[in-house]
Amino acid sequence: MRPVKLQFLGATGTVTGSKFHLSNQTNSWLVECGLFQGLKELRERNWQILPIDEKALNGIILTHAHIDHSGYLPVLTNRGYDRPIYASESTVELCKILLPDSGYLQEEDSRFAAKKGFSKHSPPLPLYTYADAINSLQYLKALPDKEWFDLADNVRMMLRPAGHILGARFINVSVDEKKRHFNVLFAGDIGGYDALIAVDPGQVKSVTYLVLEATYGDRLHQEEDILDRFEGIINKTIDRGGKVIIPAFAVGRTQEVLYILRKLEKQGRLPNIPIYLNSPLAIDATGIYVKFMHEHNFFKNGLAPTEAFHPARLKQVQDSEDSKHLNDLSEPAIIISSSGMMTGGRILHHLKAYLPDPRSTLVITGFQAAGTRGRSILDGARAIKIHGVPVAVKAEVEFVESLSAHGDWRDIIRWLKGFESPPKMTFLVHAEPDSAAAMKQHIEEELKWNVSIPKYLEKADL
Repeated sequence: MRPVKLQFLGATGTVTGSKFHLSNQTNSWLVECGLFQGLKELRERNWQILPIDEKALNGIILTHAHIDHSGYLPVLTNRGYDRPIYASESTVELCKILLPDSGYLQEEDSRFAAKKGFSKHSPPLPLYTYADAINSLQYLKALPDKEWFDLADNVRMMLRPAGHILGARFINVSVDEKKRHFNVLFAGDIGGYDALIAVDPGQVKSVTYLVLEATYGDRLHQEEDILDRFEGIINKTIDRGGKVIIPAFAVGRTQEVLYILRKLEKQGRLPNIPIYLNSPLAIDATGIYVKFMHEHNFFKNGLAPTEAFHPARLKQVQDSEDSKHLNDLSEPAIIISSSGMMTGGRILHHLKAYLPDPRSTLVITGFQAAGTRGRSILDGARAIKIHGVPVAVKAEVEFVESLSAHGDWRDIIRWLKGFESPPKMTFLVHAEPDSAAAMKQHIEEELKWNVSIPKYLEKADL
């Protein structure tokens, strides 16, 4: 009997590029289909053909919609993939806006690079286009939670809530043959407990193999009153006459920031200054968050879903010309824009305008992968390169680490302690090397489980 094989095609030694190939002698699936981000050597992998038979894939399964988990889909469909892409209903809806936006941004970046002449390629080409992304959407197929779905003879799967962001799910793949039975749980990204708007990660009793994230395996989130923290940042920046610049992931982090500002406003603690949400993608995503309000903790927070993300002075910026005007504001303001790791998008123009201003504050609200501008700033860079030009970092930098959609290592251990029996093997992914090593030590010391840290392209027999 041939073994079922699991190959790690991404999210090894890094938090991005999530892809796991699960196969037996007759069938083949890709769990996750994400883009590599950050370091150039990682981004170059996006242009490489996968070391598998793409035409043999029976399907693709997504844990959630973030681009490092879904953004490679248009590449595959552009190369001829035409089978189903399975995900939760809310993940499908988010992919319908995230993937086209990703294609559009890549086209824009290519055009800008050609115009300014700072690319080494002539002409600079996008990895995929807006049209490629639109084409990929036809293969998305929504599945309900907590119901078994047949992938093939003797192979089935189930989705279970994972916390993290809207639509995030654990993927439980079960193999049930005459002489063997086992299951593999792909945890994707796991949310923390008692989050602002996300539900707690769902409890799991047992699995044979576990593919587990370790993004914050070496850190604990700071415990703080998040409303107090934001109030302090905003007030001191306004007192200096500066701008509060918040790069935020369009899905998840933007909605949390808007919720915080709305709560401050309701309590009479938000200064009377304009708030600009400068991201058409985030505007659309917020509408999807409201549509799927039953998936989150809106009601316990004392705000109706329709008002939870809408401070009174919020201005939603769609037009690119209006976006440019935000770079010449004379009065204090709050600007929220994407991308969260400052790798592209409208936020780059605001950074060029306000990073050199010592009166302003850059508020970093999420994990910053190696090789990104955000990581460089957190590491103390005095200047970062944007559109081929150095930009001085003179604004105050605030890192709000407590506002994370990922559980820290203590949250992960808490979730693992809900298992009634240990997995045969736990594979740690979605982590830089130090974080993975620390998470391995935590699990081994506290739970006595078998833990492996797979390398890029490594295969495991199940």
